[in-house]
Amino acid sequence: MKSPDPSPVDKRLVRLFRHLGLDRVHIAARVAADWRGLAATHPETIASLTLVCPTGLEATPLGPLASRVLVLTGDQGAPAGAISKAIAALPEVSIITLNGYYGHPRADLLTDRPEDIGAAMLAFLARTDRLHTAKAVALPAPEGELDGISYRIQGAGAPLVLLPLGLAASQWEPLLPRLSARYCTLTLGGAVLGSVASLEARGRTTGYLGVVRNLVDAVHLQPGETILDVGCGSGVLDRWLARHTGGANRIMAVDIHRTLLREAAALATKEGLADHIDFREGNAEVLPFPDSSFDVTISATVMELLDAERMLHEMVRVTRPGGRVGVVVRAVDMQSFVNVPVRAELKMKIAALPNGLAGAKGCADGSLYRRFCNAGLQSVQMLPQLATYAGARAHAADERIEAALSPAELAEWHTAVSRAEAEGTFFIALPFHCAVGRVPPSGR
Repeated sequence: MKSPDPSPVDKRLVRLFRHLGLDRVHIAARVAADWRGLAATHPETIASLTLVCPTGLEATPLGPLASRVLVLTGDQGAPAGAISKAIAALPEVSIITLNGYYGHPRADLLTDRPEDIGAAMLAFLARTDRLHTAKAVALPAPEGELDGISYRIQGAGAPLVLLPLGLAASQWEPLLPRLSARYCTLTLGGAVLGSVASLEARGRTTGYLGVVRNLVDAVHLQPGETILDVGCGSGVLDRWLARHTGGANRIMAVDIHRTLLREAAALATKEGLADHIDFREGNAEVLPFPDSSFDVTISATVMELLDAERMLHEMVRVTRPGGRVGVVVRAVDMQSFVNVPVRAELKMKIAALPNGLAGAKGCADGSLYRRFCNAGLQSVQMLPQLATYAGARAHAADERIEAALSPAELAEWHTAVSRAEAEGTFFIALPFHCAVGRVPPSGR
């Protein structure tokens, strides 16, 4: 497998802007890793920055841009509290609250609240344009790719760069006609941006891959058996599974997210694995397959924010009698572990922070095992595990930690992380629940 290009995202974006002749652009985004480096290294390039329901927020990289930043956020759930805390330190930032809304990682933002978000963005962009002008452009090529970043251009006017909206299924599509009527919109994608980059990085870590490998070992795959992966994301685990099994098993991978599916198919083709994996659009709560279609059905970190009962019922339904079902979920009821030299009280506080979020009907705790038994699955194996992350991936995992700490605790945390990194001992271990069960041979 070819190693990923190590070039930072900010350098790739700058090269893309120069290639297209863009000196100053409006940017709209959700994922901090996409815009943070550019804000730190080339703030003059950013005419304005709109953040749509970020799941976390760091005040520091926003500081130089504060007067030209808009944050849209829901008022429900953990992200709302973290964002309020960060914004309190940046009074110049404009903030608009979407009342009664929970902008969780899989929320389909622009399908849920298109009018609220569209009106707020257009008003802010018009106001900002009067102060921080981005020159109007009319770019000839409608689409292309450079440095692993794909782009699609619509409309004319001041350039508006639309970075991926995380795991939102519809991405920018519901709002594109309105935005491109006033701006030259550049919708960016590729494996180095947004959720694709995050999923690919996580799927290559030894710790997380070890959790998945243990699940696959417990399933006892046999050559020739068919596999369904529910909520495949970027397909990183499917590609690993195709290599792990030597292509002995046909893999069907489904996701509701069309953008992720396009990227997943492209990555599989690049790695020469397209003949072993079929990617198909599908809803995990209403799978588009007949009963008893697969020998093995698996899912990793999807059930937390969906209707867990409906999703598990569907996974069991499409699995043949005698087949196996396997699920991995983040564990909000188990403690994590951080290997940093901080006070015991602070270490305990950090260890108690939940690993991710859970929806009202989702499953992110030990109830996974009861759900498996209640679904009629037999020989249920219960496999709680820790996944260890080091280096850059550990820094991605510690964003939730930074949002929960006071300024004094945050200073202690940063000092301790720097010391542990200098010693080569910094890592974070996050907990997961995993279960495997067999569909009764007699059917359901």
